[in-house]
Amino acid sequence: MTRLWRALPPLLLIASLLAVWEASCRLLAVPTYFLPPPSAVAVALVERAPVLAGSALQTFWMAIHALIVATVLGGGLAIGVSLSDAAERAVRPLAIALQVTPIVAIAPLVLIWAGLDNAEQAVVALAAAVAFFPVFSGVLTGLKSADPDLERLFDLYRANRVQRLLRLRLPTALPFALEGLRVAAGLAVIGAVVAEFVSGSGAAQGLAWRLLEAGNRLRTAELLAALVWLAALGLVLNAAVAAISGWVVRRQSGR
Repeated sequence: MTRLWRALPPLLLIASLLAVWEASCRLLAVPTYFLPPPSAVAVALVERAPVLAGSALQTFWMAIHALIVATVLGGGLAIGVSLSDAAERAVRPLAIALQVTPIVAIAPLVLIWAGLDNAEQAVVALAAAVAFFPVFSGVLTGLKSADPDLERLFDLYRANRVQRLLRLRLPTALPFALEGLRVAAGLAVIGAVVAEFVSGSGAAQGLAWRLLEAGNRLRTAELLAALVWLAALGLVLNAAVAAISGWVVRRQSGR
């Protein structure tokens, strides 16, 4: 019952906005190619469900693969450079440069390297580049946030770097890493969609291609239906990462 009451305000707000949208489109006779009413979008969701579901699944798997790549590379690099202050000072500017470089600027180069026949690999690589920095920054910040008193205790027992990393810094970094992973999950979806937009080949056949196809044909209702699928995809991935993070935190607390 408590969850229902918590969900009621946003549901009422969404219903009110949809009602105003529907009434405005009908009363003002807005052309459907300009702004279709929610009822038309609902019809497009039903009629194009098989196609949109397949494209959503394609985008989802590309985002998952990108998130895995970003987690392995970003987390591994953060752990590696945390063992040396000189390595951290050398690598951090490059990581920041990768973060602030627009994906559209490096997309043509990645497409050339991957080849036009491997558009999916290029999309995964570009999405992983977008999701890389939150994981790297979260893990590195967590590794540097260990309790100073515990650090001195490890000094007292003459722990080596590996022992300090495994027994102190990694457990401390876990919450930071999980928060970075949650941010990276959303960025992986965004990166996959933007990368597919930039590739423009249609070989990946994800949601971005459906958006382009519907927009070029002025199928605005179908375009909005694809956006609904995209929003749902982001929410599902974020909820999955949040659930996994909660389970890991509870397990770690129990131990």
